[in-house]
Amino acid sequence: MRDIRGICGIAAAAVLLGLGAPIAQDASAQKIVCWKDKSGKTVGCGDKVPPEYQDNASQELDKRGVTRKTNESAEEQAKRLAKEKENEKIRAEQDKKAAEQKRQDTALINTYSSEKEIDLRRDRELATIDSQITQMKVMQKNAQDRQKEVKGRIGSKPGTDVQKEELARSDAAVSKADQALANKEKEKEDVRARYTELKGGSGAPTPAPAPASTAKK
Repeated sequence: MRDIRGICGIAAAAVLLGLGAPIAQDASAQKIVCWKDKSGKTVGCGDKVPPEYQDNASQELDKRGVTRKTNESAEEQAKRLAKEKENEKIRAEQDKKAAEQKRQDTALINTYSSEKEIDLRRDRELATIDSQITQMKVMQKNAQDRQKEVKGRIGSKPGTDVQKEELARSDAAVSKADQALANKEKEKEDVRARYTELKGGSGAPTPAPAPASTAKK
């Protein structure tokens, strides 16, 4: 194996190739591979990745030093596959939830005979959500007050490790409260939209138009 050690970047590999580095002119030497360490730093280039770097990320370059292929590390691949699996699970849950909601909507249409009854059902759901939003706003305010108090104690100083951890927790609590409130507001919008759509297809009878008046002769 002909390694070009100590190259910390692809550009350096390209320069060496341009200066006529001793690479065999057979088919296997038409490309060069640069491999990285665990931190993602390029640590070497050659015609083959050493065994100890096989699980790390690498890049394949052509004879001009142009990147033609990027190979993810085993760790990156595992994270990507886990993320794809999680996304697939979320999509399945969303599809299941949508199907259940459609079933409930159909049952609702068959249960209530007028738009007024549907409106009452909608208002009850919205009232429940509004109550939850009120509670979440209190939690959000408490988290913000806690964050402000921690920042006030630290002031302009760098802060100790304990204070930094405390601030990180308070920041996370505020972020979590903000997101929960935003999700609940979105749920409220979705309920309004769903009932508007539901009423549009409810088949509730609409008043017949009043007959046109006939002028007396």
